[in-house]
Amino acid sequence: MDAIALLTRDHREVKQLFAQFEKLTERAAKSKEKLVLKMIRELAIHSAVEEMLFYPAVRSAGLKAGTRVGEQVADSILESLEEHHIVKWTLSELEKMDADDERFDAKVKVLIESVKHHVEEEEGELFPKVRKLLEPQMLAELGVRMEKAKKLAPTRPHPRAPDMPPGNIVAGSVAAIMDRGKDLMRDVLTREKRPQA
Repeated sequence: MDAIALLTRDHREVKQLFAQFEKLTERAAKSKEKLVLKMIRELAIHSAVEEMLFYPAVRSAGLKAGTRVGEQVADSILESLEEHHIVKWTLSELEKMDADDERFDAKVKVLIESVKHHVEEEEGELFPKVRKLLEPQMLAELGVRMEKAKKLAPTRPHPRAPDMPPGNIVAGSVAAIMDRGKDLMRDVLTREKRPQA
């Protein structure tokens, strides 16, 4: 699967989580919290892989091309990084909130709107230009690397961490270890709270 197909698949999966959330009623606090945790995980992994591999490769190719399309792509990457930054702060805040907080649903709504806007720009504007800029072989190789990187990426937002190499690679590696430890502890605690059959 090439890099763009992989990212597009991620977009679809996150949109499905959004649709599930939007169907829930106000009383479904536990279900909302579980869905938001899934959103946080998926969006954290997705953005980390984009920032570590896809964006640097695409931006570098855009700058090297010396064409108008190349410049537009390089500029779009900078805008995408800023959109990621906003989403990471929102995710970070949601991670600390309970679903019964009066601002929880509003914050999730803002998250959904922000991510949908970002996805529309990437799929409608950036990805078609990237297909013109990068050879299919390079996109395929990048996709393989990105798929592997997803297994080692941070699973939580880190809005204060660097978002460009080499800083994000170093910080992301450390964050991923810590995140997976926290995830394991949360899973253990969740299992212990369940009533025994």
